[in-house]
This record gives sequence, structure tokens and C-alpha cells, in this order.
Amino acid sequence: MAEQIPAPQVWPTLRARDARALIRFLVDAFGFEETAVYGDGDQVHHAELAWPPGGGIMLGSVRDGAADHWPVQPGGCGCYVVCDDPDALFARATAAGAEVLAGLHDTEYGSRDFAVRDPEGNRWSFGTYRGEPRG
Repeated sequence: MAEQIPAPQVWPTLRARDARALIRFLVDAFGFEETAVYGDGDQVHHAELAWPPGGGIMLGSVRDGAADHWPVQPGGCGCYVVCDDPDALFARATAAGAEVLAGLHDTEYGSRDFAVRDPEGNRWSFGTYRGEPRG
């Protein structure tokens, strides 16, 4: 039986001018998995994308005026995502058109990282650093 990955307990959230295009980009460029998309036509009311090793993000179309109860500006998110093979992911992301902010590099704390920007302007940093041990 496959290992059950628990649902995320913290959800970074993004807004997009073209949410459907951003979803396609995040799936194609980074390997997120589309788990739920609710909306009408070009408008996405709510979407969830899973990060296969664990975690996920939520996003939706930007809304104008008082109808927006979560007025996050498109391009205003920055996320660090743990990955096992940053070199392969960097090649995938750049082939899909991600704008490189910082190329592949090794950090002083032992991580292999890179940073890119998606078409909406959000910043994504990927690397092998899993955080400090707890306990």
C-alpha cells in the first residue's frame, strides 16, 4: 500500500491575473499536481496544487474591489520549496520559461538552491535545505 502523505497544515496562497495559465505553468515548470480547481470560464474561485513530497499551495483569480476578501496582489508571493534534485528541477523550470533570479548554487548551510520567477511575478526558491531539526 502506498504511503499516505498528510494534507498540508499551512497553505501559501497566491492570486493571479490569469489563474488557469499560472496553474498550467506551476504544473509544467515545477511539477506541482492539480488537485482541485473551482471556477467559471477564465475565473478561478479556488484551486489547490499539491507538492508531491508533501505540502501544497492555494490560488485563485484576482478580484476587484470590495468583493475581494483576500486582496493579495498578483506576484506578491515568495515560497521556498524543498526538492531532492534541484539540478533537474532547474532544467525543467527554465525549459518551461521560468525567469532565473539566482542560478544553481551551493549555500554555506549545505543546501543546493536556485530561485526563479513565474509569469505572474511570484518568486520561487527551490533547494535541498529541509530546515533545522525540531525536538
